[in-house]
Amino acid sequence: MKGRSGIVHRRRTTNRRRRTTTGSSRINKRHGNKKQSITPKTSRNRSKAGLVDLRLMWKAGQLAGSEAKADNAASEKHARHAWNAYAVNVAELSNLEVALNAGKAFMQGYAHTSGYSCQIVPLPLRHSAAAVVCACNEERTLGQVLLQLKRLPLTDIIVVLNGTTDDSLKQVLRQPGITLVYEPDRAGHDVGRSLGAKVTDAETVLFVDGDMVVSAEQLAPFLFAVDRGQDVALNNLTSLLPPFAGQDEVSRIKAYLNRTLGRADLGSNSMTAVPHALSRRMIQTVKPASLAVPPKAQSLAIQHGLSVSAPSQVDVIRSNRLRPGNTGSGNDVARLIIGDHLEALTTWLDTGWDTAQTHTLSRAEVAYRRNAR
Repeated sequence: MKGRSGIVHRRRTTNRRRRTTTGSSRINKRHGNKKQSITPKTSRNRSKAGLVDLRLMWKAGQLAGSEAKADNAASEKHARHAWNAYAVNVAELSNLEVALNAGKAFMQGYAHTSGYSCQIVPLPLRHSAAAVVCACNEERTLGQVLLQLKRLPLTDIIVVLNGTTDDSLKQVLRQPGITLVYEPDRAGHDVGRSLGAKVTDAETVLFVDGDMVVSAEQLAPFLFAVDRGQDVALNNLTSLLPPFAGQDEVSRIKAYLNRTLGRADLGSNSMTAVPHALSRRMIQTVKPASLAVPPKAQSLAIQHGLSVSAPSQVDVIRSNRLRPGNTGSGNDVARLIIGDHLEALTTWLDTGWDTAQTHTLSRAEVAYRRNAR
């Protein structure tokens, strides 16, 4: 059973403008790399059908950079604002790869004339987005996690410190512009997701853990998928798992829940794993409290007909921090996750289900799965 002390302290750290002088040589090196060069002189920059002309993106960034230089206003904030203002009028940015390439071209043009190199990920989001970071005793990685999140176009970053006893709190306080939710006592596994979701009203909410440093480029697809209409964007771990016969009990029960809900296509992909992103509609539909039991929240989202997909993959299996409670067969975390899935199944049975979605396996299908290697 998950419990919490009820003591929650919120603090908004001071926001300061930061400027870096590093990175200009990095941009110049990119210009010298024929494979990555984006200049207004190459005719091949003309896109295929449905894609943008990167020359125009570069020129637009060049113009914005020259204006910033003239006004002595070049900064990451100005560059991001200029890109967002320009991108909102470009209809072709409905594809993630196209959008990121266009943004990179814009930023290279900006750096060329302003002399200011930005390390941000130019992701054109139509709606507000925030990130929730759940952490407990993550002083070694938390700072880097926050630095990566700051490269994304987020309106807020919420850090939920849950019963931490190390210097994680100092790590957060050193970072400007962070909303801190401090729970001095252990509130329970995944309860931080509920707390963080209640703090923000952003249209898209990205969930990450403080013990895994994931690059901003890898996090961008989850934000983009929800911004463009998905309600739940899961981490697609399917190709990282062995055949059914070699899977552990956690992977199997994840797949069983999805199949029971009529979403066998999701495999073992689950809200239990991070990173993932949720829409405001999803959070309001299933209620923030359900996020403390991720499989239950996922089950409710599917039952309510919300859009659930797994648009991208981040390998959190090999990078997962090993602890005494999450290693070995039948460990504490595994039992917790299995219990969460059983709760999700119980909720599904209690609320009723659509028998048209159920599928009884034939003897041949049962044999195939049993003998899979």
